[in-house]
Amino acid sequence: MPSRKPALIFIFITLFLDVLGIGLIIPILPKLVDQLASGGIATASYLHGSLVGLYSLMQFLFAPVIGSLSDRFGRRKVILLSLFGSGLDYFLMGWAPTLAWFFVGRVISGITGANFSAAAAYIADISPPEKRAANFGIIGAAFGLGFICGPALGGLLGEYGLRVPFYAAGFLTLINWAYGFLILPESLKSENRRSFRWSRANPVSALLNLKRHRLVLGLSVSYFISSIAHQVYPAIWVLYTAYRYQWDTRQTGLSLALVGLMAAIVQGGLTRVIIPRIGERNAAVGGLAVMAISMIGYGLATEGWTVYLIIIFGSLSGIAVPAIQGMVSITVGEDEQGEVQGSLTSLQSVAGFIGPITATAIFGFFISERAPAIVPGASFFFSSALAVMAAFLAARSFRVTRQSRVG
Repeated sequence: MPSRKPALIFIFITLFLDVLGIGLIIPILPKLVDQLASGGIATASYLHGSLVGLYSLMQFLFAPVIGSLSDRFGRRKVILLSLFGSGLDYFLMGWAPTLAWFFVGRVISGITGANFSAAAAYIADISPPEKRAANFGIIGAAFGLGFICGPALGGLLGEYGLRVPFYAAGFLTLINWAYGFLILPESLKSENRRSFRWSRANPVSALLNLKRHRLVLGLSVSYFISSIAHQVYPAIWVLYTAYRYQWDTRQTGLSLALVGLMAAIVQGGLTRVIIPRIGERNAAVGGLAVMAISMIGYGLATEGWTVYLIIIFGSLSGIAVPAIQGMVSITVGEDEQGEVQGSLTSLQSVAGFIGPITATAIFGFFISERAPAIVPGASFFFSSALAVMAAFLAARSFRVTRQSRVG
């Protein structure tokens, strides 16, 4: 088995750079699309939405494929290949002379970005069962820090040219690839490898295969519903805070930085303390309950300063996802880790498509003249209801599984 600490550090850096690369281009992507399209703001807005949706679609399609390939050939080869492809792809998008080339680049970035499934499987390989949930917290920590650093660095580098952030992301990714090539050992034992089959690797079959394990199916549905609920943040945060509190870009940026910082603290540190003490079941259900309460708080908050307090409290909900991933990982066989983690990534990609559409539609309706009452926090109330549903399903899954074992 590989040394756990260096391997976890590499996986953390890999995931951090994945998110950093996404965040780097957030401030400049709309401007670059407008520059390449030359069709006005309406056309640029449509194309920007298409590029974002295309990325999620590729992750949905290829996360199970990459996960299954890692079950066959090992995590190291798949992770390093995707990293190398991702690094080159950033340079491709930085060079792209036309919009068509840029779309090609986004297709590739969505495919290589699906390495989350192989990275999560790597974590499962090197973690003993009692520590898997805690170690899965590094995924959320990487998201949090990448969410802070990416947009800030992208905005800074974008002042030197709209293409510069792409080259910076490519350079950092290839450095990490070289580091991993030299030090990253293989985590999957030869006896735990299995043949690759398209019948398992396609996203539909991969999702249907979740039903083979009763607990995995229940927790996966809970994970999916909570992921839809969570999409309310990227979908309407800027719109909501500007409408209700008249926040400018500085205040919005500070609030998002606090979100990222708290995510890094909770999922990168506190999960290692909380989950072993209270167990995966209580962490999953309790974390989703905190999510539900905090979303009600956002919907009711009449003063902007209270939002910061809710962010700090709501960050404790971050223990739910690592707990769910940990239980799912423990339940399935060692030769299925890549496939199952790929399925979870696919579910998150679908949620990333459904959630923003739903949240923005609800927000737009309840601040319009057509609404029976003006309720700007309606999207948060809806997401709170989804979080309650996810908590109920998680609790029921644990209870039914325990009863079947006793019986």
